[in-house]
Amino acid sequence: MKKRFPLLVKITIISVYLIFLAGAVVRMTGSGMGCPDWPKCFGYYIPPTTEAQITWQSNTDYEKGMIIIKDEALFVAEKDIKTAENFNLSNWTTYTKHNYAKFNKYHTWTEYINRLSSVLSGIIFLFLVFVAYKFRRENKWIPILAFIALFLMIFQGWLGKTVVDTNLKPKIITIHMVAALAIVGLLLKLLFIVSEKKSVYKYHSLFNKLLIISVVFSLIQIALGTQVRQFIDEQVKLYGFDHKQYSLLNPSFKFYFHRSFTIAIVLVNFGLFYLNQIKNLGYKLVNWIVFLICLETLTGILMYYAEFPLGTQATHLLAGAILFGLQFYLWLQSLKVEIPKEV
Repeated sequence: MKKRFPLLVKITIISVYLIFLAGAVVRMTGSGMGCPDWPKCFGYYIPPTTEAQITWQSNTDYEKGMIIIKDEALFVAEKDIKTAENFNLSNWTTYTKHNYAKFNKYHTWTEYINRLSSVLSGIIFLFLVFVAYKFRRENKWIPILAFIALFLMIFQGWLGKTVVDTNLKPKIITIHMVAALAIVGLLLKLLFIVSEKKSVYKYHSLFNKLLIISVVFSLIQIALGTQVRQFIDEQVKLYGFDHKQYSLLNPSFKFYFHRSFTIAIVLVNFGLFYLNQIKNLGYKLVNWIVFLICLETLTGILMYYAEFPLGTQATHLLAGAILFGLQFYLWLQSLKVEIPKEV
């Protein structure tokens, strides 16, 4: 099992990026409130498929904890009940965590699949920690990093609940995203420890400095992106999905900064590419970073000028998360390079 541990770490990283993808689809489709409660969905472990299931009806059995929509409000069953001809408020508690009371089966199941991807990743994390513990005598940092990553995954679960309870509050979404990137960083550090044997790269001072700047810039850009994304979500709620041309109507300063900041990111990362080529530093990841930068820029342009073509939002978010991961791993590789001694 120890020999296959690097593969297990890679699978864990992939599972986290699958959560990124699922979350991106949720945001792209506006399905964030497809399930008004957490961890259940309208009080069900398996979400409802028809509006009739969550609409109050007479002479119908409801189990304790089930949620219904009545008069554009959410109500929770206080106990197992069978309804009479008229609605009896004493059997129900008004859901007070938020006032979002809509049902769309597509949004509900999109959000539910997102949650399932998190559960699957959680199981993989538990297995990762179990195996990592076996390395405690060889390298104490292996189980420590695995345990911290698992703790952050649990924290992410709580944040996911908070996101729903606050009806997609922008600041909570931003923290949710940054915490996910922290998990990626921990797993990549773990992968680096168990995979990288010796350095095959050359040292270059300017390259290393630009690399640190590129990682910081990506974190800033992703955090800003979550804020811009929230503005778009609010516009979609206001004008509807059929009027995407209004998604960026009168945007805030954050949008313009996010758009213009791309120029700085492109320059820094193309500087890394240039130095890697002319100095023959040997960092193969730089080529993939440049590809992702181009993909990020292209999808950003398409979203702004072509009214959000299908899939561009999810691609934009996922590419940004992968870009950060590659930059962070490249930074880890650069740290292992020995600085030449002055003659």
